[in-house]
Amino acid sequence: MTKHSVKTLNQFIIAGQGYYPEAKGELSRLLHHVGIASKIINREVNKAGLVDILGQAGNENVQGEEQQKLDIFADEVFNQELKASGEVCGVASEEREDVTLFDDEQSMNGKYVFCMDPLDGSSNIDVNVSIGTIFSVFERKTARGGLANKEDFLQKGDDMIAAGYVIYGSSTMLVYSTGHGVNGFTLDPSIGEFCLSHPNITTPKDGKIYSINEGNYTKFPTGVKKYIKYCQESDKRTNRPYSSRYIGSLVADFHRNLLKGGIFIYPNTSANSNGKLRLLYECNPIAFIAEQAGGMALNGAGRVLEIEPESIHQRVPFYTGSKKMVEKVGEFLHFFDKI
Repeated sequence: MTKHSVKTLNQFIIAGQGYYPEAKGELSRLLHHVGIASKIINREVNKAGLVDILGQAGNENVQGEEQQKLDIFADEVFNQELKASGEVCGVASEEREDVTLFDDEQSMNGKYVFCMDPLDGSSNIDVNVSIGTIFSVFERKTARGGLANKEDFLQKGDDMIAAGYVIYGSSTMLVYSTGHGVNGFTLDPSIGEFCLSHPNITTPKDGKIYSINEGNYTKFPTGVKKYIKYCQESDKRTNRPYSSRYIGSLVADFHRNLLKGGIFIYPNTSANSNGKLRLLYECNPIAFIAEQAGGMALNGAGRVLEIEPESIHQRVPFYTGSKKMVEKVGEFLHFFDKI
C-alpha cells in the first residue's frame, strides 16, 4: 500500500455509509468515538510500565475477578467517550454489576446500546502480553427520548448492528464489522490514526492451531477430551497433528486464528457448568466477527448468535474459528456428550 492509498478508519467509515441509505451518521459517529477511546487506552497500555497504572486495584469486579488498574481506566475511558458520542443510551460492561444508563437529553435520544469487555486478558498486563477490548452494538428496543432498560441489552447476537475488538500488542489493531465483511485497521503512531491494513478479512476454512487451556483437561466434557486427542494424532491426510497455541487472552488467541486458521475452545467444565466467557460482550461479538469472516461459532448445542440472553453477565461454552474445525469439534460433542 503506497502512502497515497492509505485509508484511515474515519474515511472508511464514511465511505461505508452507503450500506445504510436510511442512516443519518449515528453509527459512524459512534465508531469514531470507539476509535478515540482505543487510542487513549493504547497510549496508557504502552506506558503502563512507567507509571503507577499496572497491577491490581484492590477490589473485585462483578465476576469475582481481581480488577486491574488498567481495567478500571479502560472502562472509564469507554464510558466517557460513548457518552460524549451522543449516540449511546446505555452501556453493559464486564466491570460493572449493572448496566450504565445515560440520563442526559442527548444520550437518551441515542439509538444504540453498547456491550463491552473494556480490557480482555488483563491478567496478562503485568507480563507485557497482548490484551484487548471487545465490543458489540445493538439498536435499542425502547423508544428514543427516555431511559434505556435491560430489555435493550438482552438481544440475541443475530440482532447485532456492529461488533469488533481492539488488540493492543506489538502493533495496535482495530478489527470490526457492520455485517458487510470484516476489516482491520492498524494504528499508525506517526499520524495517530487507524489505517486500513487488513481489508476484507477471510479466515481459512481449515487450520492447524487449536487453542485451549489444557491445564483443565480433567474437567472437560468427554467430547472435548476426544477432540484434543484427535488434534494430537498424526494423520497426513488431514495435516495432523495440530499445534497447540494458547495465550489466555481471547482477543489475542482469536485474532491469531482468524488470520492463520485455527479453533479457540473455552468449554463448560465440571467446575463451571456454563463455561466462563460472557455471552453479551465476549462470545457474541467474536462470533459475529468469525461468521462475517467465513468462520463459525458454537456453544456446543448450536450457533452462539441464536442464543436468547437471560442476563447481562450470562456465561456460555464457546467454540469458534475455522469452519471445518468448529464443525469437527461439534461432531465430537454431539457423539460423546449428546449435545
